[in-house]
Amino acid sequence: METLPSVKDLSVKQKTVLLRTNYDVSLKNGEVTSGTRIDESLATINYLFGQQAKIILLSHLGRPEGKVNPGLSLKPVVNYLGQLLKKEVPLFSTINEIDKNQPMVMLENLRFWSGEENNDLNFTKSLANLGDFFINDAFACSHRQHASIVGLPQFLPSALGLDFLKEVEVLSGVRENPRRPVTLILGGAKEDKLEVMEKLLDWANAILIGGKLSQLINRSSPTKVIMACLNPDGKDITLESVEKFKKIIVQSGTIVWAGPMGYYEDEKWSMGTREIAKAIIGSGAYTVVGGGDTEAALTKFGLTNKINYISSGGGAMFEFLAQGTLPGIEAILKKQND
Repeated sequence: METLPSVKDLSVKQKTVLLRTNYDVSLKNGEVTSGTRIDESLATINYLFGQQAKIILLSHLGRPEGKVNPGLSLKPVVNYLGQLLKKEVPLFSTINEIDKNQPMVMLENLRFWSGEENNDLNFTKSLANLGDFFINDAFACSHRQHASIVGLPQFLPSALGLDFLKEVEVLSGVRENPRRPVTLILGGAKEDKLEVMEKLLDWANAILIGGKLSQLINRSSPTKVIMACLNPDGKDITLESVEKFKKIIVQSGTIVWAGPMGYYEDEKWSMGTREIAKAIIGSGAYTVVGGGDTEAALTKFGLTNKINYISSGGGAMFEFLAQGTLPGIEAILKKQND
């Protein structure tokens, strides 16, 4: 891949920068329960502050489907960010209201506007009119053809943020020169992982499928694809499946995991996810984990610091491993080469 444009390559001094972040975090009782994704954006934010740039933060949260949903407001996010930075971060509910004289502000949840997911031209232009530059620091969202990912680079000088570039560096190494054998572990319920699995069949030596995904896949798949069986209640994989997976995990050189094995949030059904996590950590393999649910499971089990690398993206991580690029990267490269 050609050298990717970095925020440090742009002349942002005393300019207004639209910064696309990934603040799609878990909330409970109106508070952020895990702020890792917010913490990881600080490298780019602090760099921009050092350049005396004004920052307009852009993010989505959840799936409000183009309608205002107070339960998915970014208010808890700006509260958390304000505590981190020891300064107030004003939140604006409409594009026209934004005060560009403030050092840093945030626009409400982008998905409150249908134009975000539809990549609507007029919506994109209304965002672009707010700033001088666009920085994408939302790796986990960059497999989406959304306005704030692929639309904005058409209208503003654009580059990637520091956390995004770190993701690309680590995952490029895993993709191009992995320690073999490579084992992919896919769980959860998002069917788009099955499309990614098809693309990674040649790259991986073994693919282990658990969670709800194991019910969605054709049982006559290639021999390297091994499916778990679920307990009768469908909430966790069986102990027999755990043991079958462990035999492959222990022989692995690299393990990439996204998606829990069952409904880990409830202790009754956490066995599969916990045992697979412990097996991965004990394998001696280079370990990469992606996706919010998988990271949340590791946090619950107190195992986060035992993983070599935690990617902010699940779907984006797998698409990058399959393609070596993402729509969000391509949009910025196209702008650079025009």
